[in-house]
Amino acid sequence: MATLTPHLVVRDVVAAAQWYARALGAEERSRIPLPGSKVLTIELAFGDSTVMIADEFPDQGIVSPLTLGGTYGALQIATEDADALWQRALDAGATVFHPLAETFWGERHGQIIDPFGHRWGISQHLRDVSADEIAREAAKAFGA
Repeated sequence: MATLTPHLVVRDVVAAAQWYARALGAEERSRIPLPGSKVLTIELAFGDSTVMIADEFPDQGIVSPLTLGGTYGALQIATEDADALWQRALDAGATVFHPLAETFWGERHGQIIDPFGHRWGISQHLRDVSADEIAREAAKAFGA
């Protein structure tokens, strides 16, 4: 496992694993089922990265963004074709959080919310941009 591996809590982890495979190209590596219909964890590969997903266990304080009413963070997927992955995710039921567009930091980038309440950035590198240029453009964009 990598030094940093995200663990996401979702409602209906089996449906989520299927959605992440269909919409974002994840491949299931392993699964730890529990008695009944719950799953402790499913390990997913996104290219060279791993994301673990698990069912909600509300009695233990383990809940998803759907229970919390939103999420504060996002995962980022780098791809060679942002438009194709974007459309694939939307076709599978994702909703747009920030539209896909060319950015001042040199990427084609947008954010979606998956049906399980998690936010995903989809990005494609277009050009190298200096840190100074990014800082100048960020100041303009954010009113500094």
